[in-house]
Amino acid sequence: MRINIIEDDRVFNKLIEHTLKLNPEYEVSTFFNGKDFIRSLDNNPDVVTLDLGLPDFTGNEILRKIKRYNPEIDVIIISGQDDVSTAVQLLREGAYDYITKDENIKERLLHAINNIKNKQSLKNEITQLKTEIGNKYDYKNAIIGDSPAIKAVYALIDKAVNVPNINVSVYGETGTGKELIAKTIHYNSPRKDKPFIAVNMGAIPRELIESELFGHEKGAFTGAINTKKGKFEEADGGTVFLDEIGEMDFNLQVKLLRVLQEREITRVGGNAVIKINTRIITATNKDLAEESRKGNFREDLYYRLLGLPIHLPSLKDRNKDVLLLSSFFLKAFCKENGLKKIDLTPRAKKKLLSYNFPGNVRELKAIVELAAVLTNTNIIDEEHIVYNSTQGEMEMFGREMTLKEYTESIIRHFLKKYNNNVLKVAAKLDIGKSTIYNLIKRDKEAELN
Repeated sequence: MRINIIEDDRVFNKLIEHTLKLNPEYEVSTFFNGKDFIRSLDNNPDVVTLDLGLPDFTGNEILRKIKRYNPEIDVIIISGQDDVSTAVQLLREGAYDYITKDENIKERLLHAINNIKNKQSLKNEITQLKTEIGNKYDYKNAIIGDSPAIKAVYALIDKAVNVPNINVSVYGETGTGKELIAKTIHYNSPRKDKPFIAVNMGAIPRELIESELFGHEKGAFTGAINTKKGKFEEADGGTVFLDEIGEMDFNLQVKLLRVLQEREITRVGGNAVIKINTRIITATNKDLAEESRKGNFREDLYYRLLGLPIHLPSLKDRNKDVLLLSSFFLKAFCKENGLKKIDLTPRAKKKLLSYNFPGNVRELKAIVELAAVLTNTNIIDEEHIVYNSTQGEMEMFGREMTLKEYTESIIRHFLKKYNNNVLKVAAKLDIGKSTIYNLIKRDKEAELN
């Protein structure tokens, strides 16, 4: 930490210098007038201790020059007078603290500088976290896939990023990654330095949702012991992500429509109108157009929220993305848990590709991570791929196949169910044993190849 001392009293100047240099982490420079300090201002100190009674400049003039040069420099005023009105005025103009020259000055000065140090550490951590978040939600890192379906999604995300004030509506089955898309849009847009606030509309009780979104004033209702900002205020300048928007209460839909139209809110129990600048991204697995036709969702609100619609494909429509995602999840899981590299065998890959994944990407991640735990070696084979979905045993019906492929899938299903008892399967399906034996033979030959 670089600290500059501006103090014309040579004894006091040396006292401050000695006090600060006891900490080897502080790089201390001293000045006896404002002119010399201003000449060296381009050294960009972190902290300046400023005496108000300089021979050539007033403390107010020096403070303004520092703040014009770099508002991030923290200035601690040191004065021989305990003048409350002067202190208040200087703090309003940007001074960090006001310390009087008395017997406690050393302790107060060290305490103030320590607080500044902690504040700067937090700023550095926030900057680092923002960088990490930016990397995490970079397109290539956040959305894994090379299928035509996911490339179409990339193109729409580009449009959403480059037009930061258009609302976005994300549609897709459960587990397709709707919140991930919303975060990717936000953290790649000009709004990325402002908050991203996610609200699950289906998880908040109906009687609390208005207060949650728009805030409330103290005493607005029983339990409102303090004034509270709502999500729209918290996200001002950034993005509000309304997940499961199809679950929104019909009466609240009217109030949300007004917010979208007027770009302003009123807290529950309040009268003041608060302007907001917030982008809205919504997500649902429902067909809102159909819900509007049924009268379950306001049509005017539907068109207000529609903005740029992005439809997320289900995993079964993403072809070989299953293997790309599997490798990604497997690598990440091994890294997080300190495991050696684990690979999928061709048979494991074949089993993954044959599955319908009703739970989409979320289910694939769970299946791959479980397989990594079940294996005792550095490879995952087909027996380690376990489907827990209630739809898992009949996933073949979710894919378009020929009649022959359907028949073979049904035979394999019953072979698995009855532990490869050919006689029992033949009786259950009323087919010849030779048909089953021929299928088993072909499957074994395919494995060997």
